[in-house]
Amino acid sequence: MPAVTTLADAVRTRIGAALAGTDAELARRYPGDRATRQPVHTVYVPADAFDAGTARAWGDQALAALDTHAPDPAVFGAVLGLNGELAADVYDLVRAKLRREPVEDLRIDFEDGYGVRPDAEEDAAAVAAARTVTATVADGTAPPYLGIRMKCMEAAVRDRGIRTLDLFLTTLLDGGALPDGLLLTLPKVTFPEQVAAMADLCEEFERAAGLPERRLGFEIQIETTQAILGPDGTATVPRLIDAARGRATSLHYGTFDYSAACGVSAAHQSLDHPAADHAKAVMQVAAAGTGVRLSDGSTNVLPVGSTADVHSAWRLHHGLVRRSLARAYYQGWDMHPAHLPTRYAATYAFYREGLAAATARLAAYTADSAGTADSAGAVTSAVLDEPATARALAAYLLRGLDCGALTPDELPAPTTLAALAGR
Repeated sequence: MPAVTTLADAVRTRIGAALAGTDAELARRYPGDRATRQPVHTVYVPADAFDAGTARAWGDQALAALDTHAPDPAVFGAVLGLNGELAADVYDLVRAKLRREPVEDLRIDFEDGYGVRPDAEEDAAAVAAARTVTATVADGTAPPYLGIRMKCMEAAVRDRGIRTLDLFLTTLLDGGALPDGLLLTLPKVTFPEQVAAMADLCEEFERAAGLPERRLGFEIQIETTQAILGPDGTATVPRLIDAARGRATSLHYGTFDYSAACGVSAAHQSLDHPAADHAKAVMQVAAAGTGVRLSDGSTNVLPVGSTADVHSAWRLHHGLVRRSLARAYYQGWDMHPAHLPTRYAATYAFYREGLAAATARLAAYTADSAGTADSAGAVTSAVLDEPATARALAAYLLRGLDCGALTPDELPAPTTLAALAGR
């Protein structure tokens, strides 16, 4: 017997037509996560200190710090609270990563880390940076992601920032092409109009240089209170994302500028301060579903000095990175080569500790979804996961694979993970 309904087909048609604009707006504003790798960190290096050997030098210094202050897994594990097999696995993975790919994302800094220089000096540095990027990409020694942080859009430095960006991009094109992993960072944003101006710059450069539309995107640094809460009392971050017109790739939290702007004293400026948590919660909700990613800031407590001092700094950094990961901030800034061991240790432990549970839950979810679970109705998992959580589980495992914490043979079929994660 055919199913009987009450509503006429015309009702569904009329509602569909009424919501067509909403459907289009949802698709435009919330396209979902980008189906690409996200680096676990960003390393900032002043433009005058950047050269072809920078990434390798950071890796060598990080390995030297391990050799000096944690020469074996037992010492490293004891410092960070990792036990037994996990400590050994993480230690080996960290050392291998530091030898193979010590820096995932490198930002050549023309802002706070570089300061104000004579125009001729900054011109030369911008050209030199681009030529070095071209050379390292060509010989395979460049990090997967790299680019520049220009000066901001405030009046005092605006022209200088625009010129540096133009020189850097123009020189890259003179060398052949823009690298696939190119990232540009716009700091100290206060108003959406500054983001809109950056989007205009990208559009103008693409047009003038004959580049494909939307080839250039940029990161927005959240370092001012105005970037979180506008003068009218509304949240600014969604307006910043909208002003970028699809070019915003990520939001980066600036620990120290933002803390200082909130009046937090220097001794208490940290990633785990309540002011930081509030800002990052606003960023997280605003960016959810938009494809704009998130990056936490840094700690300025450096792992230098005596072994006791290094161990203390390592424990702090490790704990802060783990805290960020648990709060879905999968990227952060690193300010010193000796931060790399704990960046990777915290990241690798985070994924390895959750590997067994995540794969078991995904297996149960997949079996239930396919109707192949126990026909007698037996519980296949202690957790009943929704489709959204299954996507999060798959994304978690893919992130672990991307950064080197996990290997393909430890995971479900890549096609299964990719399908579940929406890639």
